[in-house]
Amino acid sequence: MSADAPIIARTAAELRDAVAGWRRAGSRIGFVPTMGALHEGHLALAAAARRAGADRVLFSIFVNPTQFGPNEDFSRYPRREAEDLARLAAIGADLAYLPAAGEIYPEGFAFSIVPSGPIVADLEAAVRSGHFAGVATVVAKLLIQAAPDLAAFGEKDYQQLLLVRRLVRDLDLPVEILPVPTVRDRAGLALSSRNAYLSPAQLAVARRLNRILAEITADPSTLAAGPDRLRDAGFDAVDYLVLRDAETLAEPAPGRPRRLLAAVRLGATRLLDNMPVS
Repeated sequence: MSADAPIIARTAAELRDAVAGWRRAGSRIGFVPTMGALHEGHLALAAAARRAGADRVLFSIFVNPTQFGPNEDFSRYPRREAEDLARLAAIGADLAYLPAAGEIYPEGFAFSIVPSGPIVADLEAAVRSGHFAGVATVVAKLLIQAAPDLAAFGEKDYQQLLLVRRLVRDLDLPVEILPVPTVRDRAGLALSSRNAYLSPAQLAVARRLNRILAEITADPSTLAAGPDRLRDAGFDAVDYLVLRDAETLAEPAPGRPRRLLAAVRLGATRLLDNMPVS
């Protein structure tokens, strides 16, 4: 593990040069793609990559414009490069890839990956038109540019995790996707960069989400009453609260693993969470 500040790469060529040097030395490469505003959840992905055998861990920080809709928070999404680099230095990250938009989407860029199938049939795909095409395209580009042995993704964005696993499988990309359990604060709130938008009063409401979900997972027969419970708890809207097959996001079948997924709104902020259901 490096004891110094991470190498900073701002172009794909610089990134590839660094990775090529590690490969010549026989290192196993771990990758953590992010949009920055790093928190303990992101850092846990690096720790998981190390545990899975990565000798070198690189992060990308890129606020991807193609996964934001026209009325979403692209312009105000938190950007904290100096603070992020300090966090990466503190955990011994080896490299930070900080591409400009033109490095990912050069002039004349004409291709995108449009996913289909039950994984993107609804949920976030229904609420955020075009979102997963943006995610799939940027993740594919980053995996091709970084060429890691493994890439860590958090379970907090569960639908995205399943999408990335399908992307890698269907396009035969030679990388292992490492799922990492959701990291939560002391009250159980799933860590997210967007939590920074919440006022203290809104944070108090937000921390009720995981408690209600945990109660539903303990007794799934209470699912139908869940949306009313969330609204009564102070959430402004419930985009969805559903029980799905944990591997396909189709309607669950007997004997299959299940996942409870929720998206709620609190002021101008959307919060996602999910939990396994036995």
